[in-house]
Amino acid sequence: MENNINSQSQNSIDQKKLQNFMEVVLSDLGGAYSAVLVYIGDKLGLYKAMKDAGRPITSQELADVTRTSERNIREWLANQAAGGYVMYDVETQRYWLPAENALVLADENSLVYSVGAFQATMSYFKDASKIMEAFRTGRGLSWGEHDPDLFLGTERFFKPGYKANLVSSWIPSLDNGRVEEKLKNETAVVADIGCGHGISTINLLV
Repeated sequence: MENNINSQSQNSIDQKKLQNFMEVVLSDLGGAYSAVLVYIGDKLGLYKAMKDAGRPITSQELADVTRTSERNIREWLANQAAGGYVMYDVETQRYWLPAENALVLADENSLVYSVGAFQATMSYFKDASKIMEAFRTGRGLSWGEHDPDLFLGTERFFKPGYKANLVSSWIPSLDNGRVEEKLKNETAVVADIGCGHGISTINLLV
C-alpha cells in the first residue's frame, strides 16, 4: 500500500515545476555560500589588497601581501571569479578587481559600497539559535541581543548614503526647510536614541 501511495505521489509531480524550484534553491545556496566568502574577503582585506595592487596579480602575490595561505586564497579567488566578483586571465593565471567592482567591495567612500550588508547578513546566521528560540516562545529578540556584526554591518552599509544625502538633500527637504533652519540656528534639540552607532548624527555634526 505504501509503495502504491509513493508511486502515485511521484506521478502527480510536475517535473518542470520541480526543476524550476530546484534552480531557485541551488541559486539561493550558491548565494549563501558566496556571501560567507565575501565576508571573509572583506575581513581579511583581500578586496582592498587587490584594489591597491592596481594590476592583475597571482594567488601567491595576494597571499603574500595579506599574509594568508596561498592554497586557501587560490580557492577563494576561484569562487570569486566564478561569481563575477573578480576577473581571471587563464593564460597568465592572474586575477584583478575591476574598478566598478571595487566601488562596491573596497571603496568605503563609494555610494555603492555594500560589504556592510554581507557583514550584517552573517549576524543572522550567528543568531540562528536565538531567533529559533524567539519563534518557539514568541518572546522576541531585542536589538542588543544580536551579534555585533549586525551593528557594524548596518553602519557600514548605510554610511555612504548618509554622507551623500543627509545634509545635502534629506534634511533640507523636511518641513519645507524649517528643520534645516532650526539646526543651522542651533534652536533644535536632536536625540539619537537606539539608532546604532550614531553615524547619522555624527554626519550632522561634522
